[in-house]
Amino acid sequence: METGNRMVPAALLVLGAMALFGLIDNFMRLAAASGGLWQFHFLRAVIALAVLLPLARVMGVSLRPLSPRRVLLRSVLNASAMVVYFGCLGLLPIAQAVAGLFTAPLFVVVFSVLIFGDRIGPRRVFAVVLGFAGIVLALRPDSGDVSWLSVLPVLAGAFYGLGNLITRRLCAQEGTFTLLGGFFGMMLLFGALGCGLLWLWPLPVAPGAEGFITRGWVPTKGIFAVMIVVQGLGSLLGVGMVIRAYQMADATTLAVLENALLLFATLWAVILWGEWPDGPALLGLALIIVAGVIIALRGDRPVTAPA
Repeated sequence: METGNRMVPAALLVLGAMALFGLIDNFMRLAAASGGLWQFHFLRAVIALAVLLPLARVMGVSLRPLSPRRVLLRSVLNASAMVVYFGCLGLLPIAQAVAGLFTAPLFVVVFSVLIFGDRIGPRRVFAVVLGFAGIVLALRPDSGDVSWLSVLPVLAGAFYGLGNLITRRLCAQEGTFTLLGGFFGMMLLFGALGCGLLWLWPLPVAPGAEGFITRGWVPTKGIFAVMIVVQGLGSLLGVGMVIRAYQMADATTLAVLENALLLFATLWAVILWGEWPDGPALLGLALIIVAGVIIALRGDRPVTAPA
């Protein structure tokens, strides 16, 4: 009975975090119109670390990793996923970008077989096939031709899935603050490198959101500045809600609820921008969600990292 009572607030925390992420990610298209991807990640990481580091000190939590190499690998993979994902948010409808990120459970299964030699049953094989069918429907290019832009969301899912697998297999005993610090530290480094390279070798910048990836350092003002602060604080709040939820209830059930981000992102896009996905896209989103649920329910229970 106690577990059931704790499951309700834990589920509400996860759903609240997904609703928050779905909302703030929808506004990235506005920031992309005037800002740069690399500057965004650099300043977002600065804000997140400015909150995280003092908080860890006050709570007496050490950020020193047990295995620096493993935490570094995990940080590179997850930071790469976020760079690609946020780049997609500025260039694609949010439903497509989020659908690509949520192919991560499919890649967890694929990489667990290819890298760790795991054996999977027919249900998870079916889930992978079902999920990739959903990808084709949700991310299909309007022109009918596969381009680099249409593949980018799936690349984000691949990085994120491999990062999650490394988290589970190699970083299960690392502290939550350690993993957060490593992730935002890597985002800080990626942002600084991107800004530095664009300062040394500027690239042509298209007007509006199309120049989001190649745009260098610009004055931090207006909606771009607002979104940096909102994303920096919102990501910490949302991640904290998810971490707390996983400390309260069964991780397998909560992992299924994280699929709600697809629904919330699509719903916010409809409310804010009137951006309705068509029939095939809705079917693709549904297939990806179903595949993620099957994989979550059939997989091993993930190990919650100690705080």
